[in-house]
Amino acid sequence: MSLRIYNTLSREKEDFTPLEPGKVKMYVCGPTVYDYIHIGNARPAIFFDVVRRYLESIGYEVTYVVNFTDVDDKLIRKAEQLGTTVPEVAERFIKAFKENIEGLRINKASLNPRVTDHIEEIIAFIAELVDRGHAYESGGDVYYRTSTFADYGKLSHQNLEELQLGIRIGVDERKESGQDFVLWKAAKPGEIKWDSPWGAGRPGWHIECSAMARKYLGDTLDIHGGGHDLQFPHHECEIAQSEAVTGKPLANYWMHNGFININNEKMSKSLSNGITVQEILTRIKPAVIRYFMLSAHYRSPLNFSDETIAQAENSVERIVNSVTNLKHRLSVAVSEADESVPALEARIGEIKAQFNAKMDDDFNTPDGITALFDLVSEANLYLQRPVVSEAAINLLLEAFEAFNRVLGLLDIEEELLDADIDALIVARTEARTNKDWKRADEIRDQLSALGIVIEDTPQGIRWRRK
Repeated sequence: MSLRIYNTLSREKEDFTPLEPGKVKMYVCGPTVYDYIHIGNARPAIFFDVVRRYLESIGYEVTYVVNFTDVDDKLIRKAEQLGTTVPEVAERFIKAFKENIEGLRINKASLNPRVTDHIEEIIAFIAELVDRGHAYESGGDVYYRTSTFADYGKLSHQNLEELQLGIRIGVDERKESGQDFVLWKAAKPGEIKWDSPWGAGRPGWHIECSAMARKYLGDTLDIHGGGHDLQFPHHECEIAQSEAVTGKPLANYWMHNGFININNEKMSKSLSNGITVQEILTRIKPAVIRYFMLSAHYRSPLNFSDETIAQAENSVERIVNSVTNLKHRLSVAVSEADESVPALEARIGEIKAQFNAKMDDDFNTPDGITALFDLVSEANLYLQRPVVSEAAINLLLEAFEAFNRVLGLLDIEEELLDADIDALIVARTEARTNKDWKRADEIRDQLSALGIVIEDTPQGIRWRRK
């Protein structure tokens, strides 16, 4: 089965064929860096990280671009509130974003272009639209003339007549039409600004992605992604801008993830129920957050609650315990391969094929995780043997690592044996041998405070994280 992707543009699953064999050009809209990112921002960040990881796992070279919107009305207001400058606000929250991304075990993008570094390209793009009659200047602002682009609305499946009905009374008189959108904003007194052919000002929101995507990935992208809320107007406007200039599709595949609800309510400022990634990382492990995000299909809504997080914690613990047990038994495994190795190798191959088949079906991570638990079951079944072989254990561990390279659920080194903890366990064993029960209890309490559970097994003492 070849990879199939649900294309928002066609509303159908389509076979994936990149523009250039073996390479994928992928652009995902990044944050407006005026505040800490919230859990809703984390969903596309994690999901598209997995898309990229999977594409790389099946042999593609992926150029993955995630932009920073570092000038915007929100940054201007935040700078005023904090008594600082827009660049200083941007630097503060770009730094926070990168820390959050690292905390969520998201691989770094190939590029993180910033709007303020691309003003020249943005002005040139707007000038091209004006020259072609797709844009016009009015009162120092520049607007896109939507009536000149016949396909406006094709991504969100709306048309100009329907959009006109949704326009409120009191449309800006500087616009020719209510659906026209701003490309360049004239600067107000005291605002950050750049010189342009239409006067001092700054870019509108939509134009930045068109200009930066074109610069780094060319006229047509393989995949353009983002949250469901970006379909209209942001991505719709990107299409209008880019395709009016190039005459080519902006992207061959459009992907949009669903919303996150908080306790079955839509996350919104009016309800004050937003949760920042900064905050959840202080109380929920990255593996659990990633598991939660991947436990539902990316196009489906997802509900964040104590119950769903507890379910994710239990599931991650099952995976961690299985891998921990494999590592523990490896230390006492025999070097000779046992008779079960060929059958085990074949079964692991079946599980990997099952995982790939589910991921090839529009990145179906929930069913992919089901395949991962088949591997957990296979590992646990094998570990019931009184004697295990290194070859079998290594086959299972390599399979877990292959899954983990795509899903990014576990930091194998962090989750498994740690030299300091092993040293404490050795010290505790020596204390018990010497009947120094007080010292043994002190070490056990110390390990418990670190979240370590000690278990006595027929194969010896082992430990696991709570």
